[in-house]
Amino acid sequence: MSAVQAGESPVVGVRVPAFERVVLANGATLLLMERHDIPLVGFQAILRGGALGDAAGKWGTASLLAGLLEKGAGKRNAYAFADASAAVGGTLGADAGLEALTVSGEFLARDQALMIELLADLLQRPNLDAAEFEKLRERQIEFIRAAKDGDLSAILPTYGAAALFKDHPYGRPVSGSETSLAKLTHADATGYYRDQVGADRLIISMTGDFKSADMKKRLTEAFGGWAKAKTAAPVVLPPAKVAGRHVLLVDAPGAAQTYFLMSNVGVNRKYPGRAPLDVVNTLFGGRFTSMLNSELRIKSGLTYGARSQLVRPTQPGQWQISTYTRTDATVQAADLALETFGKFKQGGGIDATALDSGKTYVLGQFPTALETSPQWARQLAELEFYGLERSYVDGYGPALAAVTMADVTRVSAEVYPAADDLVIVFIGDAAKIRDGIKKYGPLTEMKLTDPAFSRL
Repeated sequence: MSAVQAGESPVVGVRVPAFERVVLANGATLLLMERHDIPLVGFQAILRGGALGDAAGKWGTASLLAGLLEKGAGKRNAYAFADASAAVGGTLGADAGLEALTVSGEFLARDQALMIELLADLLQRPNLDAAEFEKLRERQIEFIRAAKDGDLSAILPTYGAAALFKDHPYGRPVSGSETSLAKLTHADATGYYRDQVGADRLIISMTGDFKSADMKKRLTEAFGGWAKAKTAAPVVLPPAKVAGRHVLLVDAPGAAQTYFLMSNVGVNRKYPGRAPLDVVNTLFGGRFTSMLNSELRIKSGLTYGARSQLVRPTQPGQWQISTYTRTDATVQAADLALETFGKFKQGGGIDATALDSGKTYVLGQFPTALETSPQWARQLAELEFYGLERSYVDGYGPALAAVTMADVTRVSAEVYPAADDLVIVFIGDAAKIRDGIKKYGPLTEMKLTDPAFSRL
């Protein structure tokens, strides 16, 4: 079935093609979509849990486990396992997110038997080698240290989430911290696998050049006998929005630039105003010509980029503004960011012309994310994981086209915080910026060399 029906706009008419959903007796869910235009098969496997399943203080366990799953499975050691997919031009990789472990890949249709064998081995028969675990753990610690020494933009979101969510699970560093990683043992990773990984947490989405009946048979044989996880999937409660201003200064002595982030709790994946919210966020800070980037980069030249972002997991996630500037312009840039945000909250900057432009932009971006088999595999898995209906895709184009100024006003008030209710994180040379940023709210300080990510 074509994603675009005859007579419809190629943008507004994006639809979920026909697919089959099968739930095995052990709870594993299979999503099968045939696409015969290209002889490829893309897949995504999701295991509910992710970093939410990390034991207290042992942040990074799920992340290390994801890396360990790739280091040999079944009868193959790490090298042989990687070579098996590379030799046929296939890809297969595991990753850990806040709420799930994800395995994704793409193979030629002729190699789908090998693809299923590798996926089944990785999930059900990983080697979980102790020596490989130690190498991964040390490498992850070095990655964090390297980011602190150079790419501060890479760790700004981690500081931001920790400062905003504090003890809530969404504040956990998915990849761990220097402190938590130093404590982790091989037994922690194997214990996580033993307790948190199993068929009842599994979603497998397959799209591409195969026959659904045959694929269902193959996957049922490969996964139908897998046991359920020994523990229930973790459940997370909604985090509380932050009231008032809270400022964290992370001292990076000698830094030539200051990286800063302003945030509060936003909305979850099921927020009903998704279409107008995407348009509003695009206009405020989601594209090059947005209000935020226009003020901080194009007009003032204070930065090479400023953006507004919404993270939308199962519970309300983080809304944030993020950017960076030279050290001596820190206060000027932060003032301008707050001024621009204040103008936006008061209804300025988005008129009918801007609204039309934003709708056109988002409508144009939408179908490009739903073209290939791996993209559809990811989308189907996401619908299942978040409990979303087909209308999440089918109705999105028409909903975008129908967005009005009244919708803009409504979602701006519902989702975006007041300018006085923000957690603000600065990473920079404290000696040079401390006095200037005190005006933004009660100030807490920590050092970049501290092995944790927050003191708020």
